[in-house]
Amino acid sequence: MAAKKTKPKASPKTKTAGAKPKAAGPPPAKRAAVAKAPAKAAKKAAAKVAAPKASVARVGEGSKAPAFSLTDDTGAVVSSASLAGKPYVLYFYPKDDTPGCTKEACDFRDNLRAFNDQKLRVIGVSPDDQARHTKFKQKYGLTFTLLSDTEKALANAYGVWVEKQNYGRTYMGVERSTFLIDKNGTIKKAWHRVRVPGHVADVLASG
Repeated sequence: MAAKKTKPKASPKTKTAGAKPKAAGPPPAKRAAVAKAPAKAAKKAAAKVAAPKASVARVGEGSKAPAFSLTDDTGAVVSSASLAGKPYVLYFYPKDDTPGCTKEACDFRDNLRAFNDQKLRVIGVSPDDQARHTKFKQKYGLTFTLLSDTEKALANAYGVWVEKQNYGRTYMGVERSTFLIDKNGTIKKAWHRVRVPGHVADVLASG
């Protein structure tokens, strides 16, 4: 009786030289997104650090007016010390040559004689630099002092550098405000969130 033939066992499969190894970890696109995530987080953190802070508190009526020393539209330095012993009006506005700020400045200009009669000096303050102030004054024939608070130091001291919203956008800016300071350097009257129409008349009535 002939012996049964046995089939040879199949040898284990071996990888061919040309086969591609399986990629380890997530696909390249996902790895790129993960790599970008820390960079985005760092960028957001840096933006938060760089953003100017809102004023801590407003100064109120009866408070001592904050001291300052700023450059005016001519390049001269005006300080609270140089104004000592004389009453003055200090009004803060957001930006030169914008509709509301122009209207307010022209109202002060048109009533400057009445302020002079009350021996009240009018001084405007905004973050604009000297060159913009000079151009603004020349364009509208303004004859009172404009101070450059480019670092927002005085706006912060008076509590008028605040967080604002416009058309859903949040940003830092000057809250339109006016302060009447008496000859002793005390805030006699304060107006916040000023509405331009009729405001100058209100300031005059309080002088």
